[in-house]
Amino acid sequence: MDHEAPHYLHQLPVPGQDEYVSLTLVNTRFTLSHGPVDLLEDAESAHLWLVRHELLPDRATLTGRQASRLLALRACLRTLFEARESGTPPPGESLDVFNSALAAAPSTPRLAWPADGPHRADEPDAGNPAAAALFLLAQDAADLLTGAEAALLAECAAQGCDRWFLRAHAARRWCTTKCGNRVRAARHYAARKAR
Repeated sequence: MDHEAPHYLHQLPVPGQDEYVSLTLVNTRFTLSHGPVDLLEDAESAHLWLVRHELLPDRATLTGRQASRLLALRACLRTLFEARESGTPPPGESLDVFNSALAAAPSTPRLAWPADGPHRADEPDAGNPAAAALFLLAQDAADLLTGAEAALLAECAAQGCDRWFLRAHAARRWCTTKCGNRVRAARHYAARKAR
């Protein structure tokens, strides 16, 4: 949890955010009781978000144009997630934005040899750190959308919540217990009022 953010921005993490930073990116726009919140509302907050998620070095700058590309990627990821969940093809523009982010910093194949043994690692071109961040986010989303966990991707079914998460089981409909409790409380209130 980010202890420097105002208390009203503290959102319970949703299942899948720890594994997929692209899921976290999509969930940077949400609604609270006082209205919509955008954690990437300007270039400075977008820079801070990228640094906190270790996608951009702190010393690197983020221009307004680069922040706009990050917002465009977030919007297209939401569209791609919706298309994946509904089983329909996404609009061509969304694929163009996504593929542009994937091509923003072409990767170079490398052989990495950590303690657990050798494996292939594709490292993005670090000449443009903001483009490399977009590439890493798009690559992460591509892994999510094409991997085994893609079938678990779902939008929260609670009214007023539009966050995405990975279901732990097929019956799960809410991103957090908070949303589930809110739905159950509303149902209980409606049933009591009907009596």
